[in-house]
Order: sequence, then C-alpha cells, then structure tokens
Amino acid sequence: MKVILLQDVKSVGKKNDMVEVSEGYAKNFLLKKKLAVEASAANQNNVKLAKQHEEKVAAENLAAAQEFAKELQEQTVEVSLKAGAGGTAFGSISSKEIAKAYQEQFNKELDKKKLVIDDPIKNFGVYEVKVKLHPQVTATLHVHVSEQ
Repeated sequence: MKVILLQDVKSVGKKNDMVEVSEGYAKNFLLKKKLAVEASAANQNNVKLAKQHEEKVAAENLAAAQEFAKELQEQTVEVSLKAGAGGTAFGSISSKEIAKAYQEQFNKELDKKKLVIDDPIKNFGVYEVKVKLHPQVTATLHVHVSEQ
C-alpha cells in the first residue's frame, strides 16, 4: 500500500515521502497514529502544494536575512563599559547588552542568541561580532566599546 508520510518515521522514510508499506502496517500503525495518509491523487497534490509553499517561504526568509546582513555590515553599535582608575575595564560586554544597545540605537530587534562572540569583550575599542541570521547567512556587526 502506498502512503504519504506526515512525519519522519524511523526506518520507513522522511516527512512528505511517498513510500510502499504493507497494508497491515499502514492501516494498523501509520494511519491509526496519523503518521501517514493514503497516497490518493488529492493527497499527492496537497503535498506538492505544501512543498512549493515551504520552498517559497524559505526563499523569502533567505532574502530577508541577506538584506538584514547588508544593513548590519554598515552599522556600528556603541556600547559603554565602566573603567577603573588606570583605564582598565570592569566586567565584559555580553550578547544581551549588544542586542539591547542595537535595539535602542537602530529601533530594530536583534536576537541575542544569534550573536557569536568568540572571546569575551573586556577592553575598549572596536570589535567585530558575527551574527548568524540564517543557516546560509552570517553577517558582521561592528561593536564600539567606550568608557562610561
């Protein structure tokens, strides 16, 4: 019996795959637990339309991430850090502080989880922070750390 999987099923196939399974397995397990539907013409068309929609949405997300990456390349975020008597910095700058400063300065949301800081920022100066906007798009944000 041919069925279209609605979810990934171990040792059978991935979501939206059309697979041939025994009739008993299909009726008693896959269809009963709503892991698959029969491979009728209507269901095949629905899967095809769903795949096209997912591809369109993925392409739009990629384009939006690339556009945002271009904006980030040109921007510099100003962050201040407390300093001691000899000009030494107290503490470090976290991704949360950078995201908050970015929102205050540019009125755009930047997810702190997408910021990749290799080494802690503990000194004054300009740093480059990587921002993972999409699995295929990584941007560089310039962070200027000054004395408070």
